[in-house]
Amino acid sequence: MNALKKIQHNCKQATFLIEKQSLTRLSLRESIELRIHLAGCSLCRLYQQQSGMIGRAVQQLLKSSREKPLDETFKQELQNRIDERLNKN
Repeated sequence: MNALKKIQHNCKQATFLIEKQSLTRLSLRESIELRIHLAGCSLCRLYQQQSGMIGRAVQQLLKSSREKPLDETFKQELQNRIDERLNKN
């Protein structure tokens, strides 16, 4: 199989590069390989879109849930449960 066909038909490598791209910058070779593959593979293009949406959703969730103060009632109930367990042992 020639090099171009190998690049075009390697979805496993493409999905790896898609995920790597979300974490760090791809090398020039990796970037070209991914672009060639994505040009001919609609499933990997869909995977790239979905991966991006999931990444953005997780970032949004982490930003919105960083500071959620616990109410005093919940804290007291939790402390009581901890004390009960410690006293049983």
